[in-house]
Amino acid sequence: MAEPPVLIRQDEVEGLLHYKDLIPRLEVALGKFSKLDSAEVIQPVRTTVPLQKYNGFLGLMPAYLVHEDILCTKLVCFYKRESGSTLPSTQATVLLFDPEYGNVKAVMDGEVITAKRTAAVSAISAKLLMPAKSEVLTILGAGHQALSHYNIFTETFSFKEVRVWSRRKETAERFAQSTQGHVTVWESVEEAVNGADVIVTVTRASEPVLFGQWVKPGAHVAAVGACRPDWRELDDVLMRQAEVYVDSREGAVAESGDIILSGAKVFAELGEVLNGTRPALREKTTVFKSLGMGIQDAVSAKLVFEQWKNKH
Repeated sequence: MAEPPVLIRQDEVEGLLHYKDLIPRLEVALGKFSKLDSAEVIQPVRTTVPLQKYNGFLGLMPAYLVHEDILCTKLVCFYKRESGSTLPSTQATVLLFDPEYGNVKAVMDGEVITAKRTAAVSAISAKLLMPAKSEVLTILGAGHQALSHYNIFTETFSFKEVRVWSRRKETAERFAQSTQGHVTVWESVEEAVNGADVIVTVTRASEPVLFGQWVKPGAHVAAVGACRPDWRELDDVLMRQAEVYVDSREGAVAESGDIILSGAKVFAELGEVLNGTRPALREKTTVFKSLGMGIQDAVSAKLVFEQWKNKH
């Protein structure tokens, strides 16, 4: 008889999941995904259940990595909250299965996993695509994803200046005060991104907040928000003038309003760049449109579970 699943709480996940261990595993998983070998990686496009009463939806994100024998699914609720709302914009739970027996081995908080694996993939995109001498980082948004992106980008790269913008200045100021480094708060997006080498968009926007005319030629944009077909963070000018990279072509053309509504063409998946089958065009303006994938959650959950077992 299978043992009952272990419950791994948010604070435990936070202490067990480290970027230095996570990034190389994510790079391997992204590369395998882009080889399109269904004998290696099985990951359907996210299934969504609308929650119209609450202006949100439930997303189901299963994945199976055959060689690593990782079977996992994440259940995540997204909400489009009004500005100033104290309710969470996301809630997530990750289930890790024993693929042979079919039982759930672990139930773990999905918020930290989502924040860290998303930021790690954005950092991988920057490592591949940002200008060689990148000195200025701008973060648009000041929530949990903003903090995870700040942490990994300042841990991995050497920026001379970090800027933040949020619709509510007090939110941006609280974010800046919560960080360990010096972060400057800017009152407008245009000013915040002026001259920036790397721009991370982690907003709740459903209409564009970042416009191509403001973006420095050759800059790299990691666009993380706007995960629905009718939501946008970036305008048509930016989407059409940039070389667009994604985590999954199939996911992007089904879920990304930035891509669907602009008519932008996807140049490559990150995994293709990691595999050497598509180039990293550092000299051009680049956009990495992140939607998140089940394999990213699966790799992260397996790492958390391994670390948890080592401690118990």
